Amino acid sequence: MKTVDVFIAGGGPAGLAAAIAARRKGFEVAVADGARPSIDKACGEGLMPSAVECIGRLGVSVPAEHSAPFRGIRFCGAGVAVHASFPSGTGLGVRRTMLHALLAEHAERADVRLLWSTSVTAIDDDVVRFNGGESLRARWIIGADGSGSRVRRWAGLDSAARFSQRFAFRRHYRRSPWTRCMEIWWGEACQIYVTPVTADSVCIALMSRDSRLRLDDALPHFPELMKRLDGAEILTAERGAVSVTRKLRHVQRGRFALIGDASGSVDAISGEGLSLAFQQALSLADALEARDLRAYEVEHRRILRRPSFMADFLLLLDRVPAIQRRALPALAARTRVFEQLLAMHVGELPILRFAGATAALSWRMIAG
Repeated sequence: MKTVDVFIAGGGPAGLAAAIAARRKGFEVAVADGARPSIDKACGEGLMPSAVECIGRLGVSVPAEHSAPFRGIRFCGAGVAVHASFPSGTGLGVRRTMLHALLAEHAERADVRLLWSTSVTAIDDDVVRFNGGESLRARWIIGADGSGSRVRRWAGLDSAARFSQRFAFRRHYRRSPWTRCMEIWWGEACQIYVTPVTADSVCIALMSRDSRLRLDDALPHFPELMKRLDGAEILTAERGAVSVTRKLRHVQRGRFALIGDASGSVDAISGEGLSLAFQQALSLADALEARDLRAYEVEHRRILRRPSFMADFLLLLDRVPAIQRRALPALAARTRVFEQLLAMHVGELPILRFAGATAALSWRMIAG
């Protein structure tokens, strides 16, 4: 029976990043996935500056002709717009298929054993079994198989302290980006994200709690955005996904560890999904090198803490339209507060100082 140091179930961005990080530590790594590259998923397709920094540490670069930089975040809603630049670094819009292809290519060059069209059917202690009757033995087994992770269930790590979900739908338009920011358009029952992904195309992603709501239903409620997209060629069919908020009690046990959405996730409103996965990949590689998966669990909690806090704050605007209608004009009137919120969002302002920014925002809302 063939043996590897690290076996990773799931060949999406999280699994490939974990494989690349582990190979850089000298481990022999295999990755299996039932699909073949390039693997797509409905998402906003914006990499926050921390995600850009992490893939750089993995040795992966995104060609300029297949991406579009953005310098900050812009909120639009309640008749106002407010934007702020990142305190440092730049975000990057890139098609999910392009990002996956780049990661897969880099993993192949790093001599990761890539088992595409290969589904994991069972795990017995250190033996991983695949469709077709093949198997291999692994010292460590990593679940990177998404929010419905079977590895998580097999490892006995499925117990969650928190669970909720929303729904996402995405498509692309041939339209030159009109701003150097990623935009979030706020409605009373949804948000629409606009991310530049190339010099002549944008990604439009809808988020809501209504699984039946589609882009064609939602866009008429955003007339200014509709006007910008008027006449633009639709490049891709609408694609859906579920955005899950899940907090697990543990993300490691024995020889098992979880990464990416398999390990718990925050709502996509944070824009941090890929950044979290890439940070976890680097942390997991360090823990494997130290032979201490408990250290990974401690670091995993730390990595998730700030995005979870920020997602809860932003979801308050989603749940309570009255707060949204007062908060957005208040932020537009106090742009410094919005700058502080963004600095906290990207980890360059401590959470405790965030309390001061929210106090100033609350006073502005009360004062009208």
